[in-house]
Amino acid sequence: MSVWNYVVTAHKPTNVTHSCVGNFTGPQELNLIIAKCTRIEIHLLTSQGLQPMLDVPLYGRIATLELFRPHGEAQDLLFIATERYKFCVLQWDAETSELITRAMGDVSDRIGRPTDNGQIGIIDPDCRLIGLHLYDGLFKVIPFDNKGQLKEAFNIRLEELQVLDIKFLYGCSKPTIVVLYQDNKDARHVKTYEVSLKDKDFIEGPWSQNNLDNGADLLIPVPSPLCGVLIIGEETIVYCSAAAFKAIPIRPSITRAYGRVDADGSRYILGDHSGLLHLLVITHEKEKVTGLKSELLGETSIASTISYLDNAVVYVGSSYGDSQLIKLNFQPDAKGSYVEVLERYVNLGPIVDFCVVDIERQGQGQVVTCSGAYKDGSLRVVRNGIGINEQASVELQGIKGMWSLRSATDDAYDTFLVVSFISETRVLAMNLEDELEETEIEGFNSQVQTLFCHDAIYNQLVQVTSSSVRLVCSTSRELKDEWHAPSNLSINVATANDTQVLLATGGGHLVYLEIGDGRLIESKHAQLEHDISCLDINPIGDNPNYSHLAVVGMWTDISVRIYSLPELSLLKKEHLGGEIIPRSVLLCSFEGISYLLCALGDGHLINFILDVHSGELADKKKVSLGTQPITLRTFSSKNATHVFAASDRPTVIYSTNKKLLYSNVNLKEVSHMCPFNSAAFPDSLAIAKEGELTIGTIDDIQKLHIRSIPLGEHARRICHQERTRTFAICCLKYNQSNAEDTEVHFIRLLDDQTFEIISTYPLDQFECGCSVLSCSFSDDNTAYYCVGTAYVIPEENEPTKGRVLVFVVEDGKLQLIAEKETKGAVYSLNAFNGKLLAAINQKIQLYKWMLRDDGTHELQSECGHHGHILALYVQTRGDFIVVGDLMKSISLLMYKHEEGAIEERARDYNANWMSAVEILDDDIYLGAENNFNLFTVRKNSEGTTDEERSRLDVVGEYHLGEFVNRFRHGSLVMRLPDSDVGQIPTIIFGTVNGVIGLIASLPYEQYVFLEKLQTNLRKVIKGVGGLSHEQWRSFYTEKKTTDSKNFLDGDLIESFLDLSRVRMEEISKAMDVPVDELMKRVEELTRLH
Repeated sequence: MSVWNYVVTAHKPTNVTHSCVGNFTGPQELNLIIAKCTRIEIHLLTSQGLQPMLDVPLYGRIATLELFRPHGEAQDLLFIATERYKFCVLQWDAETSELITRAMGDVSDRIGRPTDNGQIGIIDPDCRLIGLHLYDGLFKVIPFDNKGQLKEAFNIRLEELQVLDIKFLYGCSKPTIVVLYQDNKDARHVKTYEVSLKDKDFIEGPWSQNNLDNGADLLIPVPSPLCGVLIIGEETIVYCSAAAFKAIPIRPSITRAYGRVDADGSRYILGDHSGLLHLLVITHEKEKVTGLKSELLGETSIASTISYLDNAVVYVGSSYGDSQLIKLNFQPDAKGSYVEVLERYVNLGPIVDFCVVDIERQGQGQVVTCSGAYKDGSLRVVRNGIGINEQASVELQGIKGMWSLRSATDDAYDTFLVVSFISETRVLAMNLEDELEETEIEGFNSQVQTLFCHDAIYNQLVQVTSSSVRLVCSTSRELKDEWHAPSNLSINVATANDTQVLLATGGGHLVYLEIGDGRLIESKHAQLEHDISCLDINPIGDNPNYSHLAVVGMWTDISVRIYSLPELSLLKKEHLGGEIIPRSVLLCSFEGISYLLCALGDGHLINFILDVHSGELADKKKVSLGTQPITLRTFSSKNATHVFAASDRPTVIYSTNKKLLYSNVNLKEVSHMCPFNSAAFPDSLAIAKEGELTIGTIDDIQKLHIRSIPLGEHARRICHQERTRTFAICCLKYNQSNAEDTEVHFIRLLDDQTFEIISTYPLDQFECGCSVLSCSFSDDNTAYYCVGTAYVIPEENEPTKGRVLVFVVEDGKLQLIAEKETKGAVYSLNAFNGKLLAAINQKIQLYKWMLRDDGTHELQSECGHHGHILALYVQTRGDFIVVGDLMKSISLLMYKHEEGAIEERARDYNANWMSAVEILDDDIYLGAENNFNLFTVRKNSEGTTDEERSRLDVVGEYHLGEFVNRFRHGSLVMRLPDSDVGQIPTIIFGTVNGVIGLIASLPYEQYVFLEKLQTNLRKVIKGVGGLSHEQWRSFYTEKKTTDSKNFLDGDLIESFLDLSRVRMEEISKAMDVPVDELMKRVEELTRLH
């Protein structure tokens, strides 16, 4: 691996941090806007559910997301503030469906201590000002002028230092805030202040309230006419205003999120730390509050945000589990719950740990993550590409084509599967035992190869062979009519739909037939100057049975032509360039956009956007899918149409947010595919591959396939053992039997195929699992699981006791065969030269595996190394040990065999609070730290002085904007030796927001080329809200900010493929590299993930 690294996201963040509802995309349109830390999603509420409209990255971590409507605006604007003190106001442009920046700025102060409880951003209900609490003791005000434009910001001193929450009150003649704070005796109070924009200061507010519930930490302002504020505590809920004070007790809970139901604020939905949802009702007579009522609605994922949409439909965003769209019913179900889950949205966050395994032994890595937390904890199996789940298969050699047919036009299911060979055609059908068996369609010619088959109107079937077109009754199976090719010409290629047949013979003859009731009518014949290589008349217009367009691919001049039907008049001729002929063409429509797909004989696919009326082609894009000729076929899955590209690297082409995407299918080579929707195997595909025919169903169409294994508890560490085909996980369960939550910790053993728990080892009281490893020892080939633990005693600052447990798996059970007590938490375990290396509090400790006289084994301490604050993360390579410290960045140790000692060789003298480390190669080490940065350091072996050699030099810096919990060597894709990227080493990382990312080490020439591309892309692609990409990726801590170096942003580089042709050409000109060459090089990179 190298100093030059490429960082790219394989799975975007899924942890929902904020959400809000309003009329953003139009005055009459109701939108749900979701923030996932560094991304914004805009959805439209329709009668069918939530419809995605936009999903864009933001160059910042979102701290505040609020909709507001200044005076004179017809629809809402969006205010966003980031953790790095930038803000912007966004507006929706309905014509371009893009975000435009209305205002932007920087609200950082040169001096000031950032608030401990995170930033608070609020907007006055009457849009007079925006308030921000960013630093202790300061309240920043951004006023609006009377036209709704923002004016210059100023600070007001805030006496309260430990602020827990601030909100604006409704119905106040002057803008008024309510502040919930804690004093130095830990008592909690609220206070109100009027904001005087003229004096730029606070005026004592109309009321205050002292000595609230000790757990009070959330304010909910109540709209007019009731006004006032709700103060949510752990044991009470209080309504407070100048005129009233009402309180009710609640069962102990921590409220994490709330959503307002009614415009008048009389009902709220509250979500607590254990995933329970309550309805809070403010009872009132006219405008006088008479009391509060709270009612349990049911259980959801643990909510981080709640947005009430409409008609009792609520969006529950979660950071600890999957987000949900729920409906609140009037009547409870059998379990007493009013909550009905309508949709689940997968969330991998927080990824606390993961391992990379090849469970299916296909040479393709799968990532198994410990995801979620508390009751929403789970394991997730993430793999790239789309799986085919085999239902049936039969050995058949030499398949040349396949088509499914129905017995009658209005049948719901397919009956026949026609399979064509070089000198015969066989018809298969399902028998009563749901097995494929051979049958006959008497009107078909089964002694020759079939070129094409299709269902036709009037309960008919069409078969095209090299000599004729046969029309057969699908119920009686008898021949009704036959059209013969001229005696000296044979049919080479053909295509058909329900009402039309198009075929080509040698000598460039193009013949168009129409299908009648029992008749084939030759409608038109054209003579072209070259031979024809492929055809398509798939209907994509208004009539699902009839096409007004025909596409013809040509030999010799290597073009595709579009003809109108029935006239066969030429509308468009498009030269494809190059020497490779088109082998398969397809007219198709995705998300209401019509495309022409054209597959070449060398595995390339060209796509155009097609105007169905004029036949004009636009926006040409070329991608490489494989190296062999491709055949294209449409199929349906979950009511959407997709295209299957069969070749040596089978691919599914689909569309998301009106953008074509390509996802590889997890099969080796596929020569033919056709949909086969039979009664026994609904929604299946028939697939011809090396010597066999398979019927199978297809996974959900998406780039990454995620399987969830809910645990109902929190998995914190995971490890796979190849030999026993098991996983070991360290997990904890919360028992909420009484008001106090108690934790119980376990080591659990899972089967690596079924993911069933097959064995459990409970840990002691207060003991928790910190690390797990599968290894063998010198002179002992047995596969062991080693687990490092800590005793977390409430009174202790740091654990003073732990254990190393050694297990063996026997008959599917965990057997403890050795244990060693330690003087601290065993944060990390590594297999090291046939021994066990442990990181215990501040010490690195090496253990030998010793055979006792009685035949049992024990761990015996060999040597150690002190000198860390807390050695949390350790990686080894050969005799080198790389340590990531709580505060002291990365250090390099070395084990000396002769002396049997570990000594420090070098360290990074910067103060980085580490969250993960990995070894890239002998000299370069990678680190992630708690300000969301990545960096690399290099061992200075060539240094001339001891001082130089003892320093690890920082060689790369980059702001990822994500908290990384783990790095692992590995890949998510099959490594194909024939591709340029097949040899590039990669590291996978997992983050708190559920991101799975990849770091690839590039050769220097490629790095320089891509860095130039990145620089040009920065000029063309502007960040949402005017935020700068360069600033965003700069290495940032509270003490320093430095430009990123030796890291490239793969997400930005790969967004080149989404640009319009005009934008691509702009960049191509600046780079002096042809567009096609740029696309090819960027596409190669997308194959890394």
